[in-house]
Amino acid sequence: MADSLNPCYDNLLLVTDSYKVTHHLQYPPNTTTVYSYFESRGGKFLETVFFGLQYIIKKYLIGQVVTLEKLEQAKEIYDAQLGPGLFNYEGWKHILDKHGGQLPLRIKAVPEGSVIPYKNVLLTVENTDPKCYWLTNYIETLLVQVWYPMTVCTNSRAQKDVIAQYLDDTADNLDGLSFKLHDFGFRGSTSVESAAIGGAAHLVNFQCSDTMAGIIMARRFYGCKMAGFS
Repeated sequence: MADSLNPCYDNLLLVTDSYKVTHHLQYPPNTTTVYSYFESRGGKFLETVFFGLQYIIKKYLIGQVVTLEKLEQAKEIYDAQLGPGLFNYEGWKHILDKHGGQLPLRIKAVPEGSVIPYKNVLLTVENTDPKCYWLTNYIETLLVQVWYPMTVCTNSRAQKDVIAQYLDDTADNLDGLSFKLHDFGFRGSTSVESAAIGGAAHLVNFQCSDTMAGIIMARRFYGCKMAGFS
């Protein structure tokens, strides 16, 4: 079967860890609801800046994300990798038939840009169709990638605090603080998407950047006409 879809980007059914594909067979009988949460467990800073979930939701989870073509593609690939019969074909077909391929999930989160002490819930996910209890944690792999924009945003904020401290010591005012740390990180990123995500996260705290991917991401997914200046 020739792939007309790019499995890494176009097919959500393949954007997960392989082991999660078999979890639908392992839940206790009569399970109807799975409610999961995401938190920062701690690290270098006592607080984290929450950012990046809106991009993930808009890019990967909104609208019809399940089609028959994607379903057949996923079945072929998982049958080859895991063995026949383990992929939840019927569960995904139910989402396609009953929900028009849209995900029966409820995602709640703190407002993006919020500064939250660690060990607090940042986002929650639950299924809204009792037949799709297995779906909640299927998308965990994708959702936890919010760690990267959060990490960049948190570090950027801490750097801004340090700059502000010394600017206050050595200057008349804090004018221009948002232009004191410039992003030239595009060429050092591992991909255009990582440059976009990290670049946009930096722009939460500063207004100066030459990383066009981040500026475009802020424009497209956050409605910011021009987030950074050269």
